[in-house]
Amino acid sequence: MRQNELLPAPGSKKNRKRVGRGDGSGHGTYSGRGCKGQKSRSGGKTTRGFEGGQLPLIRRLPRKRGFTNIFKVEYSVVNIDKLSVFEAGSEVTPEKLVAAGVVKSLKYPVKILAEGDIDRPLVVKANRFSAAAKAKIEAAGGTVEEIGHAAKTD
Repeated sequence: MRQNELLPAPGSKKNRKRVGRGDGSGHGTYSGRGCKGQKSRSGGKTTRGFEGGQLPLIRRLPRKRGFTNIFKVEYSVVNIDKLSVFEAGSEVTPEKLVAAGVVKSLKYPVKILAEGDIDRPLVVKANRFSAAAKAKIEAAGGTVEEIGHAAKTD
């Protein structure tokens, strides 16, 4: 076999469509572009989302841009200065926070944040703690216990 005897596989090469070469070719007159209009002109392309000059949907609905993360966990946030309603040495749980009026309900898991100061040792049980809150509670002589994510409904 010689290089000049090599051929492409049968059916792999097709002749290009030669348009505008008379009606007998089947691609004459309008050259497969139909009649008039933007798409029949040379360079007659439209951008993505083009709606014929009408204000496009993506520009009509600015609030629809982006997305909502369906796996986001909402927390009931409690700052440690709010824990001053409990006596020294007492155990603070999400249920006791609701009873004390610090948290409205147990619909969301409870997260303790480090805003403010704590002056008494407490045993704090919550779903999440910030690192700074954990450090402040332990510095005051208290202990921190992270409980599971079983958020209760009302």
